[in-house]
Formats: sequence, C-alpha cells, structure tokens
Amino acid sequence: MTRSEGLSRREREMMNIIFRRGTATAADVLEAMADPPSYSAVRATLRVLEQKGHLRHQHDGVRYVYTPTVNREKARISALAHLLTTFFEGSAASVVATLLEQSKDQMTPDDLDRLSSLIEQARKEGR
Repeated sequence: MTRSEGLSRREREMMNIIFRRGTATAADVLEAMADPPSYSAVRATLRVLEQKGHLRHQHDGVRYVYTPTVNREKARISALAHLLTTFFEGSAASVVATLLEQSKDQMTPDDLDRLSSLIEQARKEGR
C-alpha cells in the first residue's frame, strides 16, 4: 500500500491521537479513542498504518512505541490535496468558497483580512 492511499475514519482518528501526543503505544491510542474497538483491532490498525508508511515504531521493552513518519503539516497538505482532487475537481477556489460559506458565522474581521492579504499576495506572485 502507498502513502497516497486514503485513510479510513478509524485510521485518521488514530493518526490524530499520535500527532497530538508525538508518540503513542497501542494502549495510549486505545485510551484516547472516543469509541474504541478492541485492543487487538487497535494494534492491527497501527500495523496497517505502518505498512502504508504513515507510522514507524521503536521497541520499548515489549511495547511498540509509534511515531508519525511525516510531520503534521505535511500530512495536512497531503490530506488537503486528496480532498481537493476527490471532492472539488482540483479547484482551490471551490474549496475556499465552501469553507467560507460553511464558517460564515465564525469568521472574524481579522480572519477576513488575513484571507484578503493572502489573495492579494497570490495575485502579486501571479498565481
């Protein structure tokens, strides 16, 4: 399996836990999950995430301690690229428009100023 393959809901939940903690054992992940499966299911999913290239492990006695193979920012970019191509036909403008519409009641004037500044910068750079 390759890194570009999507993650299931459960895999994303586990990756988020490990990103938040920095490192985690299967027991740590199980404890942090909202609606956890069995311990063996957590271990199996962590192995799958390792096979996909998202995690690596180190031995700590008999325990495996898992660490993400990429930092959270790179994972965000990859997830966003997948979202962009899967649901928005590659249109960044459609993504931004949807986000603005969905969060219109939560946007502060500072948020809007920041977005305006980013758009103006993109124009200056010819993007």
